[in-house]
Amino acid sequence: YTTVLYALSPAERVLNRELLPREVTLQPMRDAWTEGRLGRYLWNSFVVAVVVTLAQLATALLSGYAFAHLRFPLRRVVFVLFLATLLVPFEATVVVNIDTVETLGGWSSWLGGINSWQALALPFLATAVGTFLVRQALISLPPELRDAARLDGLGHLGYLRHVAIPLVRPTLGAIGLFAFLATWNQYLWPRQIITEDDRHTVQSGLRQLGKSTLDAPNVVMAGTVIAAIPIFIVLVVFQRQLVRGLTAGAVKG
Repeated sequence: YTTVLYALSPAERVLNRELLPREVTLQPMRDAWTEGRLGRYLWNSFVVAVVVTLAQLATALLSGYAFAHLRFPLRRVVFVLFLATLLVPFEATVVVNIDTVETLGGWSSWLGGINSWQALALPFLATAVGTFLVRQALISLPPELRDAARLDGLGHLGYLRHVAIPLVRPTLGAIGLFAFLATWNQYLWPRQIITEDDRHTVQSGLRQLGKSTLDAPNVVMAGTVIAAIPIFIVLVVFQRQLVRGLTAGAVKG
């Protein structure tokens, strides 16, 4: 309530910490959009979030299927090691990731480098959580489905495309939604890897906006509201998919 109220109030009322609306104005919204270049930053965040979401869905689906149905040496050991990466906080890997991005950028500009789109997305193209959820969803499917698909001449990719993906779609929807939200809200990594103003994401852009409008906190609040609108829309549109994905397999009947 306070954030929305201050985003629609003059600066002097925000500085006085008035909690009752007396005057409503959209000027802070306009100032945040123009002075803060939020249009550019929102587009940057959207592009990175979409790329990361699609990559995480693809890697989670393929790796989850491999751990669920393929037979290869040390499968369980590799799966445990894969899940063990969840124990390592991202903050502990920032320095190594920066060094990796710089090395790849030195090899080829197509592989990324500082101030590149690839650098923003590279550390998040796969997730152990997504792999685990997809694996559990695939294991819960009746084995007769794979036998029937094999009799129909479907290989691994054919079974995934025509049988498995439609049945685990709620799980994939939940993974995709969480990936999009997590990428949209990233702050630490973009601040470390991006120095050019045109490549900032929306969270970094809000910090820049706060530094440039110290005497206008209502503009910062307005920018925060604008940055939250896409997240609100995504949650409303995909709310049913999220609930179905989180509750899949919880009830048997």
